[in-house]
Order: sequence, then C-alpha cells, then structure tokens
Amino acid sequence: MNANAQTSEEAAVKQVIIDFFDAFHQKDTAALRTMALPETPMQTITKNKEGQDVLVKSTYDTFLERMATMPTDLEFKEEIKGYDIRIDGAMANAWTPYTFWVNGEVSHCGVNSFQLMKHNGSWKIFFVVDTRRKNCE
Repeated sequence: MNANAQTSEEAAVKQVIIDFFDAFHQKDTAALRTMALPETPMQTITKNKEGQDVLVKSTYDTFLERMATMPTDLEFKEEIKGYDIRIDGAMANAWTPYTFWVNGEVSHCGVNSFQLMKHNGSWKIFFVVDTRRKNCE
C-alpha cells in the first residue's frame, strides 16, 4: 500500500477547502456560511507599518460581511499551491500555501491554516489563520 495514499477523510477535508475557495471566488456568502461553525475566529499574521510582525484578529461573520460589500468589478483569486492535511479523530488541519491575485496582479502570498472539526458527520471550519507577505517569488 502506498504510504502517500490519500484517505477518504483527507479527501473530504480537502473538498471542504476546495468548496470554500470556489464559494469565496464567487462571493457566495450563503455557501460560505454553511462551511464554518458559528463564531469561528479568523486571524492574520502580517507586518505593520514599522515592519513588525502583528496578529490581526477578526471573525468569520466579519469576513462574510466584507465579502457581501465587495465591489462587483473587483476581480480576485486565491491560488492554492498545495494541501497538507493532518487528521486526528474529529480534528483536522489543512495547510495551504497560496498566492493572492487582485485584478490580475499579485497582491500577496502566504499560507492558510484551516482547523476543522467533524461536526454531525461533516467537516466544518472552526478556526482560520493565515500569513501575508508581499515578497512573493
């Protein structure tokens, strides 16, 4: 048996992340709402104006509100470079390096870390943290 073979649970977690980004790119807040547990925190590690690393905290609801008010002519795409999925029982982590494009130009890059929980038979996001860098090569 291949040690790198993807389990059905890993495939299910990966599909949640794929569905998340499909809905994200379509600005489909109704679909996005179904993918996370209530009160899911979202955090970003980035640099402030002084160049220091800072943690910016938000909520999934705030993320959805921002999605709903985005200009219709704004084009964006988060290009996922890979999936490293780890599972222990009802908990999963999906590590997804990415490049973020706005109107055809690279805006930033980094890594997403999605924490998921098996809830009532389905994988649901319960925490998201990402990094954002400008030096993308």
